[in-house]
Amino acid sequence: MENRTVTLSTIDLREKRADFPILERQVRTGVPLVYLDSAATSQKPKVVIEAMDEYYRKSNANIHRGIHVLAEEATAQYEKSRALIAHFINSPSSKQIVFTRNTTEAINLVAYSWGRTNLKEDDVVLLTEMEHHSNLVPWQILSSSIGTKLEFIPVTDDGLLDDEVFHKKLELKPKLVAFTQMSNVLGTINPAKYMIAEAHKSGALVLLDGAQSVPHFPVDVQDLDVDFLAFSGHKMCGPTGIGVLYAKRNLLEKMPPFLGGGDMIKRVYLQEFTANEIPYKFEAGTPAIAEAIGLGVAVEYLKSIGMETIAHHEQKLIDYAIKKIGAIDGVNIYGPTAEKKGGVLSFTLTGVHPHDISQILDRYGIAIRAGHHCAMPLHDRYQLSATARASFYFYNTIEEIDCLADAIYQVKDIFGA
Repeated sequence: MENRTVTLSTIDLREKRADFPILERQVRTGVPLVYLDSAATSQKPKVVIEAMDEYYRKSNANIHRGIHVLAEEATAQYEKSRALIAHFINSPSSKQIVFTRNTTEAINLVAYSWGRTNLKEDDVVLLTEMEHHSNLVPWQILSSSIGTKLEFIPVTDDGLLDDEVFHKKLELKPKLVAFTQMSNVLGTINPAKYMIAEAHKSGALVLLDGAQSVPHFPVDVQDLDVDFLAFSGHKMCGPTGIGVLYAKRNLLEKMPPFLGGGDMIKRVYLQEFTANEIPYKFEAGTPAIAEAIGLGVAVEYLKSIGMETIAHHEQKLIDYAIKKIGAIDGVNIYGPTAEKKGGVLSFTLTGVHPHDISQILDRYGIAIRAGHHCAMPLHDRYQLSATARASFYFYNTIEEIDCLADAIYQVKDIFGA
């Protein structure tokens, strides 16, 4: 934990917003952008954009393979980013940080490499009803291939996981428990440390989807004692096309390669090969070098603000948003109360489809998300086809939530809702 006073005044919002060129944009004539879609992807500060530009201008070369100056510079920057990310989540070693394209690929890596090696027919994988498709479909594919059984922890009406059913499901002795630390729809922050400990008592390993948690509050893999953690760069001020899989070292050592090709090998013969050491045996081919460098800079940028400070600011935003938006007649907000959720506000407006809400808000420069948010089963649970979702980050303001509320009133007027 960081030793600082975490108050809203800790963040100089004007200064931080100035770090993001896109936030100065007007998307309509005279209408400033109000970006409330950071759960889908965050905006990028100038330092990240400039770092990637600098790499391409001055050090562009392939890594690990060349002994000329450019290759050495590129390799040093790439591996520096790995070390920065390891420190950011308190990984014991940078060798436990595997670069992937995103959270989705990281989870697929675990499903294909660890899953196909360690799971067999009728073994149980325990998931939850609130999972993103990225933490559902890979296990469904594995189940259809080798016959594993999928069990689910249900979601209560107030957006929390049913703890009683969780413990009943643990009696099935699952080999893996995989769940999101923070729901991308409900904003629910699940009690990850507690759930991991309970899963371990039953003999299960745990995969944590950190796509919505790692960007927004401190995540310490050693404190959590988590076996696998997956997250994406583009949701935490980094570029698209880069993600991370953290895993305990003994697991990575035993897992076979996910993809075959260059750089993931030590020696290749015509009939066989010897895999490289970790983490390189999971990073086949030329990786996203510029993107990895950009993610390293993004991590440094977030640390300069402080993850506790970011979490505190977003807590104030979601608390205000629930009160402000929830006071609008006809609005239904989904998920738990503010103290149990992060900066995600999913809602519906009686008589108006979420797509129409989003389209009209766009006229006022307000960017939100509308749809099932890659969580169809969760929407089925609430008998919804779609929701409108506003999601916040440290660069958002109370005034932007007021703009959202005013625009929703305009939606009501247009539709007579």
